[in-house]
Amino acid sequence: MAANLANLVNIGVIKRPVSTEGIWGWITTVDHKKIGILYGISAFIFFILGGIEALLMRVQLSSADSTFMDAGTYNSLFTMHGTTMVFMVVMPAGAAFFNFLIPLMIGARDVAFPRLNAFSYWLYLFGALLMNFSFFVGAFPDMGWFGYAPLTISEYTLSASTDYWVLGLQIMGIGTTAAGLNFVVTILNLRAPGMTLMRMPVFAWMTLIISFLVIFAFPPLTIALTLLMFDRFFDTNFFDTVGAGADPLLWQHLFWVFGHPEVYILILPAMGIVSDILPTFSRKPLFGYATIVFAGAVIAFLGFGVWAHHMFTTGIGAWAVAAFASATMAIGVPTGVKIFNWLATLWGGTIQYRTPLMFSLGFISMFMLGGLSGVMHAAVPVDTQQQDTYFIVAHFHYVLFGGSIFGLTAGLYYWFPKMTGRMMSEKIGHLHFWLMFIGFNVTFMPMHILGVLGMPRRIYTYTADQNWDDLNLFVSFGAFIIALSILVLIYNLIVSARSGAPSGMNPWQGATLEWSIPSPPHHYNFAVVPTVESLYPLWDEEANVVEPPELPEHGEPHMPSPSYWPLVLAFAATGIAAGLLIYDNYFWSGIAVMVGFGCLLFRGAYGWVFEPLTAEESEH
Repeated sequence: MAANLANLVNIGVIKRPVSTEGIWGWITTVDHKKIGILYGISAFIFFILGGIEALLMRVQLSSADSTFMDAGTYNSLFTMHGTTMVFMVVMPAGAAFFNFLIPLMIGARDVAFPRLNAFSYWLYLFGALLMNFSFFVGAFPDMGWFGYAPLTISEYTLSASTDYWVLGLQIMGIGTTAAGLNFVVTILNLRAPGMTLMRMPVFAWMTLIISFLVIFAFPPLTIALTLLMFDRFFDTNFFDTVGAGADPLLWQHLFWVFGHPEVYILILPAMGIVSDILPTFSRKPLFGYATIVFAGAVIAFLGFGVWAHHMFTTGIGAWAVAAFASATMAIGVPTGVKIFNWLATLWGGTIQYRTPLMFSLGFISMFMLGGLSGVMHAAVPVDTQQQDTYFIVAHFHYVLFGGSIFGLTAGLYYWFPKMTGRMMSEKIGHLHFWLMFIGFNVTFMPMHILGVLGMPRRIYTYTADQNWDDLNLFVSFGAFIIALSILVLIYNLIVSARSGAPSGMNPWQGATLEWSIPSPPHHYNFAVVPTVESLYPLWDEEANVVEPPELPEHGEPHMPSPSYWPLVLAFAATGIAAGLLIYDNYFWSGIAVMVGFGCLLFRGAYGWVFEPLTAEESEH
């Protein structure tokens, strides 16, 4: 029956792939580990791109009255730098760890929906490429990563730059939402026997919480983008404040209802990573496991009740301001609980200052500074004074770079041996840490002072008599130190991947399940699904799951075979978006492109639905 279905599905198209080797094996993979690595590599490439954009901006701002670039170019760079770092770097970098680690941590052989997992990745990649393709047609988005309407409707943004931004984000958003649903089902249904929710590693808990955040936070953004798309392509007037009397704050409400939970979507992966690293390198259990998990859930819940603190200066009214100011103060409590728990974990431990721990300590200290400057903005007079100044730029970089990037880098050093079977150089790793730590603080600490001195954000130049040039030169110098640290990281990655010392199964003497199997893991993960009896199964001798069981006599478990339908479906969805871009200038050509890709989308969905999960031998 399965063979008949396969023959039916493959009529007229290339044969179903069965090999997991080579480039085609990567392109058609549905293995969660390979998809995780694809996410990681893609995010790192976009990180380099977003970093170059930041360096160009810093060159422009390093001196007064600079003519290195014009205002339009600067607007494009800061728009794409913000969009790239949020949607193409930090989010997918977190997804890289989710994909690679979650099935290993919970004792599963894969995610619940492997092809949906591949589909999510391809939508992310194609959406990001579509948005960046705007550079080649001279329509780089230039309205800020927040895309405030009505400034982004056709009346005020004449070029197609906003169209690329809207459609690219919508495609990436579909993939992200699908990934969120996939991980909720995976974590709730595929845990190994004995792994209750309160025996899950904290990283698995944070992944579950983030997945719910994605499911509930992305719909408001999708609604806002869809309304804006209709305004721009089909002349509706959802955001037309002049002609139709639309509410000028509608976009801001919809965007920030998504935008502030998004902050926690970006930072909670790092919190989960650090919560699993600290016990390993302090050689003692995490202090207050239950309270850290509960604090993560409370942060996520309260994250939906603070969006209007981004709008204190818009005139939303005294009661609204008071309510959202209170909620903003309250959200600092569970965050503080986490920090105290991390410090208590270190207290009295046998601390090993390995590179993952160094970046974890960097995360705690830098995120704490970012959090403190964030709580300051719960005080409405302070927020009003600092709104749209460089103080805000400093604050959110302390949260998203000092928090997310430091935490994710700690995770990279920690799990690189599991991914590749090789250790990263400790000596180069420490050099990387100190360069990044110093460069980060040289770059972003003076921005607090610039903000207090009144330097607005998003300006492309300033005059010499404003006396901001010395501090700006210092900031730009720090940005290039960060760039140097990234070059050191790239060197370490290449050298370690090629000739690093073999890591073995458990080089750090970690306590969680992923360290009980070979590095890199087999494609089926566990020869026999383990039974878990404690929160730290590899530290608990009674649990006795340290040694992985041998492969059963019947051989390797059957795993889902590769499939190209997720790629085809994602490509077709992106093609329809491209057709919409053409439709705006060439009506019938755009219609033809959309119809063509619509047929491909239908064919892809048909192939996906009727393709057996595992390829038959006759297809080899």
